[in-house]
Amino acid sequence: MNRRHCATAAITLVCALALLTSTGQASAAPVPEPSPSSSSAPAGAQGYSTADLEKVREQIETLYRKAGAATDAYNLAEEQTKKQSGEIVKLAKAIVDGQARIAALKDRAGAQAREQYRNGGLPPGAQLALSNDPKLFLDGINKVRQGQQASKSLLAELNQTQQDLETYTQDASANWEKLEANRVKQAKAKKKINAQIKAAEKLESRLEKKERDRLRQLEQDAANEAQTAWLSSGAIKDVSGEASEAGAAAVAFATAQIGKPYVWGAEGPGSFDCSGLTSQAWLAAKRPIPRTSQEQWRLLPRIDIQDMRPGDLIIYHADASHVGMYVGDGAIVHSPRPGRNVTLAGAGSMKILGVVRPDK
Repeated sequence: MNRRHCATAAITLVCALALLTSTGQASAAPVPEPSPSSSSAPAGAQGYSTADLEKVREQIETLYRKAGAATDAYNLAEEQTKKQSGEIVKLAKAIVDGQARIAALKDRAGAQAREQYRNGGLPPGAQLALSNDPKLFLDGINKVRQGQQASKSLLAELNQTQQDLETYTQDASANWEKLEANRVKQAKAKKKINAQIKAAEKLESRLEKKERDRLRQLEQDAANEAQTAWLSSGAIKDVSGEASEAGAAAVAFATAQIGKPYVWGAEGPGSFDCSGLTSQAWLAAKRPIPRTSQEQWRLLPRIDIQDMRPGDLIIYHADASHVGMYVGDGAIVHSPRPGRNVTLAGAGSMKILGVVRPDK
C-alpha cells in the first residue's frame, strides 16, 4: 500500500473523529494515524498497526455502548408513552360516561320538578298537611319519606358524578402532559442513537476490508480474553442450578432467535435489541418483565452469580445498558449491537453488573 493511500485513509479517519468531537457525540481519544512501518502490524496489513486498530475498536465500542444506553432511554420512554396513551383512552371513556351520567341525573331532577309543578307547586308534605282524609295522610307518609330520600340520593349522586368528572379531566390533562414529555424524550433519544450508530459505522467503513476483518478479530480476541479471565477467577465454579420450567421456555425462545439481526428498539419477530430479546423470551414463558435492561436491573430480584441458573438475566456495564440471558456452561445468548446478530457468547466477555431472576 503506497504512502498516498495511507495518508488518505489517515486524513479520512481524523476528519471523521473531528466531526464527532465538534458535534459532542464522541468523547474517546482520537485514533492515531496509521503506522505502516510499525513492527506490530502483521504481514498484509492495510496500514494500521494492531495497536492503532485496537484504539479504533475501543472507540467504536464506546460509541455503540452510548447508543445502547440511549436505546434503553428510548425504549423506556416508548413504554411509558404507550402506558400514558392507554390511560388517556380510559379517562376519555370515563369522561364520556360521566357526562352521560350527569345528563341522565339532570333528566331525573327535571322530572321531579315537573311533577311538583303539575301538583300546583306544592311539595308532597304540604299536600298531605292540607288533606282532610286521615287515611290518605297516613298512607302517604311513607311515600313522602321515600321521595325525600330519593331527592337526597339524586343530589348526592349528581354532586359525586360532577366531582369524578372534574378528577377525570384533571388526570387526563396530567397524563397528556406526561405523554408529550415522553414523546420529547423519545425524539431526543432517537436522535442520539442514530448519531452514535452513524458515527461508529462511519469509522468502521473507512477501513479496508482486511482491516475490518482484523478489527472483528480484535473484538473477538478481547471477548475471549475477558471470558477466560472470568472463568479462571472461579466465578462459576459452583454454578450448577437447573432451569425452572419457565426459565427453560425462555431459553428455548431466546436461542431460537440466534442469527436474527440487532435493531435498536426491536422486539421481534425478525430482529431484536438486547432487552427486546430478553423481555420477549420471558413473555413467551408467560412471565412478563420490564422492557429495558435498566428497568430489569432495577425491578427484578437480584441473585448471586453462584446461584445462577439458565433463564436468569445477566446485566452488563455500570449503567445497566446491556443484558443477556444465561443459558448454562458459562454462556449467554444476547443481541450484541448494530451490525451483529443474536448469538451465543461468553457470559464473562463483558463487564458484569449483576444477575436478576424473572421468576424468583
